[in-house]
Amino acid sequence: MIVLIIFFVVIAVILVSGIRIVNQTRKYVVERLGAYHATWGVGFHWLIPFVDKVVSVVSLKEQVKDFDPQAVITKDNVTMQIDTIVFFQVTDPKLYAYGVENPINAIESISATTLRNIIGDLELDTSLTSRDIINEKMRLILDDATDKWGIKVNRVEVKNIMPPKDIRESMEKQMRAERERRQTILIAEGEKRAKILEAEGINESIILKAEAEKRQVVLQAEAEAEAIFKLKEAEALGIKLIKEAGADEAVLRIKAFEALAKLADGQSTKIVVPSNLADLAGMVTALTETAKTTKEPTSKK
Repeated sequence: MIVLIIFFVVIAVILVSGIRIVNQTRKYVVERLGAYHATWGVGFHWLIPFVDKVVSVVSLKEQVKDFDPQAVITKDNVTMQIDTIVFFQVTDPKLYAYGVENPINAIESISATTLRNIIGDLELDTSLTSRDIINEKMRLILDDATDKWGIKVNRVEVKNIMPPKDIRESMEKQMRAERERRQTILIAEGEKRAKILEAEGINESIILKAEAEKRQVVLQAEAEAEAIFKLKEAEALGIKLIKEAGADEAVLRIKAFEALAKLADGQSTKIVVPSNLADLAGMVTALTETAKTTKEPTSKK
C-alpha cells in the first residue's frame, strides 16, 4: 500500500507539473519529441511530461532597444558617433523562436550596417538636419529584414549625433557669429525705425503748426472784415437816421463844424480849413446822398 500511494503521488505531481497557464501578453512555443508542435495562446494548457517541451516564451508587448553609439563616416569624410533606439514587436512567435539564434543581436547588427550606409551618402550638414529621413529609411530597411524573423519594426529614432570635438567647436563659433549678426541687424533696424518715427513726428509737428498759424490768420482776417462791416453798417445807419430825421442845411453845417472841431482835437500838426464853410456843408450833403444811393441798391438785393 505504501508503494502504491507513493506511485500515485508521483503520478499526480508529474501531471500537475505539466499544467501551464498563459497570460494575455505572452505566447508559448511548444515542441513535441523535438519537433515544433504548437503555439499556445492565453488560457489553460497541459504539457505532457517527458514528451512536450516549452522552447520559447515570447512577449507580445512592444519592446524598446537602445543600441550603443556606432561610428559612421559621412560623405565628406567626417567620423561621428550615432546611437539609435529601435521600437519593435513580435508578430509571429514561431518565426521569432526558429528564425534567428539571437534576434536582438541580429537587429543591432542590421541597424549598425544600415546606419553606416545611409550616413555614407550624406554630408555632415545634411545628416545633422535630416533625422526624420534617416529614421524613416532605417525603419523601412529593418522592417523588411526582420519580417522573416516574425518581428515588426514600428519606429526607429536617432537618439544622438556626436560629431568630433573640433567640428563641434567650429559649429558653436558659427552659431555664435550668426547670433551676433542677427543681433546687430535687429539693433540697426531698431535705430532706423526710431529715426523714421522721429522724422515723422517732426514733420507732423511742422504741419500742425502751419495749420494752426493758417487758422489764426484766417480768423484774424475774418474778425477784421467783420469789424469793418459793422463800422460801415453803423455809418450807413447814422446817415439813414439823419436822413429820416429831415436834417436841413443848417444842421448839416453844424455837423460839419463838429467834425472840424474833432479834427482840430487830433494829433495832426497841420489843419486845412476850407475857405468856404458853406462848401463844407454841401460836401457833407453830397456824401449823405451818395450813402443813400449806395444803401438803396443793397436793400433791393
